[in-house]
Amino acid sequence: MGEFAQDYLLFLLKAMTVVLAVGLVLGLASSRRLRGSGGRLRVRRFNDHYRNLRLELLRTMLPPGALRRALWRESREEKRRRKRKTGRRRIFVLDFKGDVRATGVAALREEVSAVVQLAGPDDEVLLRLENAGGLVHEHGLAASQLQRLRERGIPLTVAVDKVAASGGYMMACVADRILAAPFAIVGSIGVLGQVPNFHRLLDRHGVDVELVKAGELKRTLTWFGENTDEDRRHFRAQVERTHRLFKRFVAAHRPALDMARVATGEHWFATEALELKLVDAIQTSDDYLLEAAGEADLLHLRFCAARPPLGRRIARLTRALLGQEASEPADLPG
Repeated sequence: MGEFAQDYLLFLLKAMTVVLAVGLVLGLASSRRLRGSGGRLRVRRFNDHYRNLRLELLRTMLPPGALRRALWRESREEKRRRKRKTGRRRIFVLDFKGDVRATGVAALREEVSAVVQLAGPDDEVLLRLENAGGLVHEHGLAASQLQRLRERGIPLTVAVDKVAASGGYMMACVADRILAAPFAIVGSIGVLGQVPNFHRLLDRHGVDVELVKAGELKRTLTWFGENTDEDRRHFRAQVERTHRLFKRFVAAHRPALDMARVATGEHWFATEALELKLVDAIQTSDDYLLEAAGEADLLHLRFCAARPPLGRRIARLTRALLGQEASEPADLPG
């Protein structure tokens, strides 16, 4: 019995080794293939999605005879729609779910690059935006991607169902129109900079931190050195300068705003934001798309980036487990 257990254990170890080896080869092959392609743009027709929802409900509600007649009418209407398809305007639907680093901008730039090659002034882009803000330069790049649409004369509508605050509002304000659900959070046109300081803790333990810099303002506030009043003044000046640029950017795109009133860093619910002219209408993205489905082709675009090579994913996971992933403070928090 002991020999049988040893042989069986040895067999399991060999089998696991083979499975791991095959998995590693397939993983490397998949990574290589995806890396070469650079990613893929997926396109989905929302018209078909809404039609299928309607038909599924009809099948549940109607008796067989009435259902057949309803399906016949639906089929006839669909044939008419297909005949009228030529010349129908298109609404390209994009999604952006933000985080501190605005990592969604990598996919957004590819989706915008696809749209600007095909869309005309009779078409439209609807961006469903959910973004509470984050780093200035990352959200500035995201807003610049939306400006590419405006510069080409492609109408842009931003729909905010949950939140577009700070860096999120920086993106939203680029649009021709901003729609918002009644309790969506909008605004927060302000800048925040914060830096922890461990100087006193290190000093108590006899730890010195030497900071060498060339250029008086190369570094103001530090994490580990002793901060002076002069350092604090320079840091505040940087924050104020960023806020002025932020206000100037918003005012350029929404000149009707009372900047003294709305650029205090506060946020508002959409019903209040409408009165302040931060948004243009109270409406959810769902209602907007349903209303447009009868006269426009609704094309949902989603760029799926290629997965990084297996070795890079393992290295990233290892760094995360060891706590070596760097972090940066948010400059435009929601």
